[in-house]
Amino acid sequence: MLRVGDLQRAIDFYTKVLGMTLLRTTDRPEQKYSLAFVGYGTNPEHAELELTYNHGVDKYEMGGAYGHIAIGVPDAYAACEKIRAAGGNITREPGPVKGGTTVIAFVTDPDGYKIELIQRNGEPE
Repeated sequence: MLRVGDLQRAIDFYTKVLGMTLLRTTDRPEQKYSLAFVGYGTNPEHAELELTYNHGVDKYEMGGAYGHIAIGVPDAYAACEKIRAAGGNITREPGPVKGGTTVIAFVTDPDGYKIELIQRNGEPE
């Protein structure tokens, strides 16, 4: 689950930039929060990412515990080109991980969360 400052902006990023599908939404006005679930498919075959908007909160501190989420992609170079063309922010260009051969890249979402793209073309390191 990621807390986001603008639910529609987050939905647009994950669907239009990363190519996920909006799976479902829940609005809880009395409890002052709204949820959106996005993913490349539904549970149990695929992981889902929950986006939480707490009404009236437009920004969060990242904190020291969060690192990044990771998404496997068939081609990190092609994924970065699509993300860049859709207006996404590539913060580490595709290339081999330090000390290894697995190709990775990083993108940052509109709320500042880092997302690692891992090219799936062999055994993980």
